[in-house]
Amino acid sequence: MVDSRETSDRESETKVVGVRRLKEAMAKPASTRIFTVANQKGGVGKTTTTVNIAAALSMGGLRVLVVDLDPQGNASTALGVPHRDIEGIYDVLMGSAQIGSVIQKVAGFPALDCVPSNSSLANAEVNLVSMVARELRLKEAIDEISPNYDYIFIDCPPSLGLLTINALAAARELLIPIQTEYYALEGLSQLLETYGVVKKRLNANLDLSTIVLTMFDGRTRLSNDVAANVRAHFPKELIDIPIPRAVRVSEAPSYNQTVMTYDPLSPGAIAYMQVAREIAERGKPKNALDVDFDSNVVNINYKRDGEIA
Repeated sequence: MVDSRETSDRESETKVVGVRRLKEAMAKPASTRIFTVANQKGGVGKTTTTVNIAAALSMGGLRVLVVDLDPQGNASTALGVPHRDIEGIYDVLMGSAQIGSVIQKVAGFPALDCVPSNSSLANAEVNLVSMVARELRLKEAIDEISPNYDYIFIDCPPSLGLLTINALAAARELLIPIQTEYYALEGLSQLLETYGVVKKRLNANLDLSTIVLTMFDGRTRLSNDVAANVRAHFPKELIDIPIPRAVRVSEAPSYNQTVMTYDPLSPGAIAYMQVAREIAERGKPKNALDVDFDSNVVNINYKRDGEIA
């Protein structure tokens, strides 16, 4: 007979209680949405965008998984999951572990999980070269567990190597964070070229669905010019809610948190929450009933052409 106290102890160790929930749930998608978050330019907010949108969707009652595909492991750090010397996504790609065995719960969220990176992932680019169907290793793994989630986000390294190719082959949607700085659009053409090749040869179901503006400073002409440029070229893909350059967003990972728990009322957290809700609204079934939501959000205004902030 099993001691009930032992059972309760085991349950308390594994059960993660969500401490942050929204009053109004976010819309569930018709099927699992798998996003690759990519931009080969470093420092544009890929990881920050990944973990905060994932956290916000989980707070909205959705089941979310973050796959940390960056050898630096920053997404794992921001979500507060151990990742240094344990099995992670590298072991899954190499075939030495099943993806289900390396998934970790993220404390403090209703239904947020993470597949961590580890230091060995830096060797993946070399070790994948000799493998059969090397571009599809991640897809095969994610297909095993995708029915368990409403959203899966793959955080990519700042390159267009085999790890990013694996992410693009595994996803159904591409999310590009674009920093509102001078070089923001310079490397975008190369990423779009890679996207086109992957869509043609590896993953016909991949669509560029979402663009998010990051590190926005409405006081500068440069940020407004970049925003206007992106708005003109990608009117359907752009979520026109820029993420402000904010200290709280940058501080949160140092406390192993997303800004959603670190400072949920900060401008950065509010902006990411708005972006997450827009993503959820775009993905809900076409016949879903519209649900009004009052989040007491203060709009983050910025100049459009001919307007004064």
